[in-house]
Amino acid sequence: MLAVLAVGLDATVLSVALPTLATRLHASESDLQWFSSGYLLVLAAAMLPSGLLGDRVGRKRVMAGALLLFALASAGCALSRTPAEFIGARLVLGLAGAPLIVMAISALAVLFSEEERPRAVGIWAAVNFISLPIGPILGGWLLSHTWWGWVFLINVPVAVLGLLAVMVLVPETRAQRPPKLDLVGVLLSSLGLVGLTYGLIEAGTQGWGSPQAVSPIAGGLVLLALFGRWELTLGRRPRGEPLVDLGLFRSRNFSAGLALLTLAGVTMVGAVFTLPQYFQGIAGADPMGSGLRLLPLIGGLVLGAVPGGRLMARVGPKATIALGFLLLAAGLAVGSGTATTSSLGFVAGWMALLGAGLGLVFVPTASAALSQVEPERSGVTGGVFQAVQKTGAPFGAAVFGSIVSTVYQGQLHLGQLPPAAAGAVRASLFGGIAVAARLGSAPLLRQVESAFVVGMDRALLVSAALAGAGLVIALLVMPLRTPAPAEREPAAGGSTAEGAIPG
Repeated sequence: MLAVLAVGLDATVLSVALPTLATRLHASESDLQWFSSGYLLVLAAAMLPSGLLGDRVGRKRVMAGALLLFALASAGCALSRTPAEFIGARLVLGLAGAPLIVMAISALAVLFSEEERPRAVGIWAAVNFISLPIGPILGGWLLSHTWWGWVFLINVPVAVLGLLAVMVLVPETRAQRPPKLDLVGVLLSSLGLVGLTYGLIEAGTQGWGSPQAVSPIAGGLVLLALFGRWELTLGRRPRGEPLVDLGLFRSRNFSAGLALLTLAGVTMVGAVFTLPQYFQGIAGADPMGSGLRLLPLIGGLVLGAVPGGRLMARVGPKATIALGFLLLAAGLAVGSGTATTSSLGFVAGWMALLGAGLGLVFVPTASAALSQVEPERSGVTGGVFQAVQKTGAPFGAAVFGSIVSTVYQGQLHLGQLPPAAAGAVRASLFGGIAVAARLGSAPLLRQVESAFVVGMDRALLVSAALAGAGLVIALLVMPLRTPAPAEREPAAGGSTAEGAIPG
């Protein structure tokens, strides 16, 4: 969990630090985009290879090495003097971050029994989201009071402490029979995930119809389809050993659990994408204050996630997941009524409801999926699990970014403004606020704020509809109980699991 926290802190701290980095490193808009995109692309490319490496040489060994590399790369970010140096350090961070989050999933599948796992998953879900407020709060304070490099150096003690904990407390596990290196599968999956992730990032900035978005998305999907075909072909060969056991997806618990978990994550993006802008642009908070205002969301998530395992044991995964999606939809529906004059208490209330629903969804869906993971291939399966999860974030950001932008621009009436000023207002909420301040126009400011809030409310309403779809899917496809891995149908022509052994 310390490893998971280190990765989460890095992602949230970067968003706060971008304006400072633009000034201190003399970074262009393209540089700023690559500070984030480069990390995400390497992260996507390294997911499945990281899992394969853990299964072959030992998962503890891979996690320890990744934590050390993560600490060094974080220090490299802090000591960078040019955008090129910073981008290079970010690429290494992505290379280190992938095995950290993949091995964490593998640990949940291997180290905990069926009875223990829901509680462990609840803690994992809570830690995943705790970085959302901690990053802006801590990063905002550091940027205001110290040298900017400390924003990245704070990852170093977290990673070092995690390394010590892993070395002392975590047992080594690896596949009893090391899996073969499926080089074609590794290349197809890595390139496909990179293309899909890059296209989704571009869709969020350039629009869904832009060639910069359509071409890589299409290319990534083609490569992933070829990857699936190759894995099926390899699995049918007498001595073939595919990278991924595609028979795993015949398990309703795994495929439906992973799909619902991803759907919940996408709905979460609708709130996470818009709330910081609302707090800073409408409520007038700074980045640190924006992080503090996210605490009700995290509190609700912890309240839902931690007891979620006990509730699942009593009423089963179907009822628990359905209740979670019901709370999630209710919180988002209430949130879609937010206005420019809404009180902090109102916003905190629906955020807490949203968080509680997310917690209740995350624990049983992840537990149901992980219950089907064989210890023998838990590294690669963890890579599949995280690869699907991580593509949901840029997809959600692109979808909800398009909704907010389209509605925001449709609400504006800027006929009296010069073309340059009107373009700046249409570009973003903060561009509109800056133009209104420069012109001293209170009516323009009210129009800009109102337009953004309408866009945010529409995005939250779409998120609520997605949560409602999740409720229906959970009731239709999730089983009343979670079967043991032995009940899963094995992959045709694939190898059977032989268990994990201590290192």
